[in-house]
Amino acid sequence: MNLTWMPRTLGLATAAYGASVLLRPALFLRPTGLATGEPGMALATTARAVAGRDLVSGLVMAFAPAGGGLRNAIAIRVGCDASDTVLFSAALRGPERAKAAGVAAGWGFLCGLSALAARGR
Repeated sequence: MNLTWMPRTLGLATAAYGASVLLRPALFLRPTGLATGEPGMALATTARAVAGRDLVSGLVMAFAPAGGGLRNAIAIRVGCDASDTVLFSAALRGPERAKAAGVAAGWGFLCGLSALAARGR
């Protein structure tokens, strides 16, 4: 049984999050502790860069053809989440560090599992 709906759903959720952060960078910056109020231009630009990457990688994961294309899209998404996990662990402080790194690691793990589900029998 081929369960490509799993990675496609995760891709759409990733894309939706990316689109939301493109519109409101504080959705990313406040939970990470990088900004407490309205972020300045530099932080907002950085958040939007990450959000753009999430939007694109999520859409590719959602709409890639089944098989190798979808597996590659999932691998890229997992790589992005692994990178985020390492960077958040190194750069953030306080309780935000564990929360942000945990979310990135957890999302990457879910996407990785979805690749196994999408393989079918």
